[in-house]
Amino acid sequence: MRVFFSTGEASGELLAADLLGALRNRVAVEASGIGDLRLERAGVRIVQRTRGWSTLGIYEALRRLPRVVPAGVRAAFALRRDPPDLVVLVDFGAFNLRLAGMLRALGFARPIVYYAPPSAWLDSARRARLVAARCDALTLFRHQAEFYRSLGLPIGYVGHPLVSTIPTRAPRPAAAPGGGLVALLPGSRAGEIARHTPRLLDALARVRETRPQVRAVIVAAGDDAQHELEHLLALRSPLPLEIVRDARAALRDADAAAIASGTAVLEAALIGTPAVALYVLGEAQAKIARRIYHGTYVTLPNLVLDEPVVPELLQDAATPAALAEAIATRLDDPRSQLDGYARLRDALGPPDALQRNADWVLGAAAG
Repeated sequence: MRVFFSTGEASGELLAADLLGALRNRVAVEASGIGDLRLERAGVRIVQRTRGWSTLGIYEALRRLPRVVPAGVRAAFALRRDPPDLVVLVDFGAFNLRLAGMLRALGFARPIVYYAPPSAWLDSARRARLVAARCDALTLFRHQAEFYRSLGLPIGYVGHPLVSTIPTRAPRPAAAPGGGLVALLPGSRAGEIARHTPRLLDALARVRETRPQVRAVIVAAGDDAQHELEHLLALRSPLPLEIVRDARAALRDADAAAIASGTAVLEAALIGTPAVALYVLGEAQAKIARRIYHGTYVTLPNLVLDEPVVPELLQDAATPAALAEAIATRLDDPRSQLDGYARLRDALGPPDALQRNADWVLGAAAG
């Protein structure tokens, strides 16, 4: 079976790689696609690298259009000339929804599965109808399935795959007085790193005022992120801080974590790591966000459960002092979030959700 994957950022690559592994539990798969190192390590032949594609906000996206749009056109024509058995689009709606439209306009008749369709928490009837018209949609969240079905649109939902791939660690006691290990995850996009890292480093310095033996790791999502973090650290007084690459390993080892809102917060919750979330947008982006989003929460665990399981420090609230206080609270009382984390795991679906997703995809491919 020949499958083409299209991803655009790190979280989508991880979803695609896990899905590919589960597909290969059932059938032999020859995979190619759009992605980068994570997908390549999973055995996908990369036809278009996406390094630098990930954007945040309309202004950054517009700057990347001259680079990204031609890649989509090339991919669409190549897939039309030599169609695989199945195309799997993963998240990254600004690119993938257009790719699906180009493929259908060119007469591509093979199945297209949209795995993790866009706008899971920013309901858009227009976008949902576009997805349903061009693809077989498979969501990871019950909320999005309910929204599609309220519009009379078909969509699959069998659970979130991360419940299958991330085991919960054993509960831990509070960190030793004066010490502990903190994981800092500023995000993978350049803007996230620039806005979050200084706040996280200042918060770490404040935590060390009362816990002088605290150590920390900061996660770099790739080479570009590591270079930027090294540059930011070189401008500051030294801290007991190590740059690491494996986010899940960092979260498993940490006594507490401060994380840019995104999939990593969900990973921390499934692992059982006490965590606080932050997010800071540029002012122009924040104005747009305030106009189009009126929800109570932005962090995935809180959205799924509709309650504040993970503290959210957003925009001006994400001060070093507030972050330091939240980190210290997690170090002192690591069990306070565990009940919420357990309910989150139950709400995300069954333990075999990943294989169920793969079987659903194979069913869509078979028509």
